[in-house]
Amino acid sequence: MNVSRRKLLRLLLYVTPVGCAADTFLVEPEWVRVTRHRLRGKGSKVRFVHFTDLHFKGDTSYLKNVVRKINALSPEFACFTGDIVENNSYLESALEILGGIKCPIYGVPGNHDHWSHSNFSTIQSAFEKTGGTWLVNRDIVLEKQGIHIVGIDDVPMTMASRPEHTSLLLAHYPIWAEQIVPHRFDLILSGHSHGGQVRLPLIGALIVPFNVGRYELGLYETSAGKLYVNAGIGTFYLDVRFFCRLRSRCLIHEKMPPYEM
Repeated sequence: MNVSRRKLLRLLLYVTPVGCAADTFLVEPEWVRVTRHRLRGKGSKVRFVHFTDLHFKGDTSYLKNVVRKINALSPEFACFTGDIVENNSYLESALEILGGIKCPIYGVPGNHDHWSHSNFSTIQSAFEKTGGTWLVNRDIVLEKQGIHIVGIDDVPMTMASRPEHTSLLLAHYPIWAEQIVPHRFDLILSGHSHGGQVRLPLIGALIVPFNVGRYELGLYETSAGKLYVNAGIGTFYLDVRFFCRLRSRCLIHEKMPPYEM
């Protein structure tokens, strides 16, 4: 059957907005993307996962799927950089599901964890049951992996990295990478931006929240070290995503060229 160019263009004109709307509201908001990087570390090979910004609102099947994806990567530990819930009534359910992650979880709070008045002692207890902990302006050394993890909840910070270890900084706000200098880390992990949730090709995020600066999504070189800003697992305000899939990140530290995509 012959279709004229005019009819084809008309069809594309009608179909494209529908397809974009379906992607924005139905597909990307629950389409988790796992990306992998290889990083240069100071010790032996270590695999860990970074996830952030759950904003859990009761969708248990979705969060359980996220947990399954994390477990399938067989990480030695997981890093979480804030915003478990927006409403404290969902906290217990979220922590119960996160308890299914089969490795230690090390995490820091985000602004919504504060705004929802989430009980940090409850969160710490849940993370400790996984073998990890809740790092509110605290640090921990994983001797077996040779990794020093620092978690901050405000700036300026007083905890320095340890040159003899691979040093990780967990900080909810990306802009803090500019505010912790002269401290330096091998890697800084952040969230908060959601990648803007809605991004346009060649333009990037249309809107980002406060304390993001130019660090809206991906990998950056900063004066404090390499910064990775994760697009997050959940959504805020509107359950929409466009050109900005939800992300869980698997990172492998070993002695080899850094950042193999």
